[in-house]
Order: sequence, then C-alpha cells, then structure tokens
Amino acid sequence: MRHPRGHFPGVFALTNELARQGRLTEEQHRFWRAANDWHDAGCPHPHGRRPRGLRPRDPPGAVAWFKSSAHDLVERVDGYLEILAAHGVDCRRLESSSPGRPDGWTC
Repeated sequence: MRHPRGHFPGVFALTNELARQGRLTEEQHRFWRAANDWHDAGCPHPHGRRPRGLRPRDPPGAVAWFKSSAHDLVERVDGYLEILAAHGVDCRRLESSSPGRPDGWTC
C-alpha cells in the first residue's frame, strides 16, 4: 500500500494507523499496545529520542528495520502481520544488505 507521500509504510506504521482509526479488536489492541511498548523499551533510538510518529514535515520512508540475527525482534513482527492480514492489508518482507540511512530510525 503506497502512502499518499509516495513511500511504502512499514508494518508498525500500518498497524499504528489501524489503531489510531479505532479499527482494532480488543485482542488486537492489547497485542499492539504491549508489543509497541516492548519495542519502545528495548529499541535504542539515535540521540536518545523516541519517534512520535510521522508528521507531515518528516522525511518519507522512515521505517524500522532489524538485522536477520535479531530473532527476538523479528519474531514479534508476526503479530503485527496477523493484524494487518485480518484487516486486508497486503505486506511484503524486504531484505537488504544496507537498509538504513544515518538519519533514520533503526533497531
């Protein structure tokens, strides 16, 4: 699903948008809240800052990415994918040997 700004949002942005719109079931909402809190607590961010979600002035294409060896992080994405599938949101896994940029958010 291409964002109106031209980029393809990641699973976190897509699931966060469903939650913002109030479209998650109670069970999905519980998973989403707990998983987001877990990632926020365990995922370091540059300059000690936490993202507050994309705002219109933010650069497009800011997505989270994980090294394939970060099994504890990668495995938790499955729950997000289940939520997106339940809402008919198509997703594709992308792999890259150099996915990030120095100014991007990464885990």
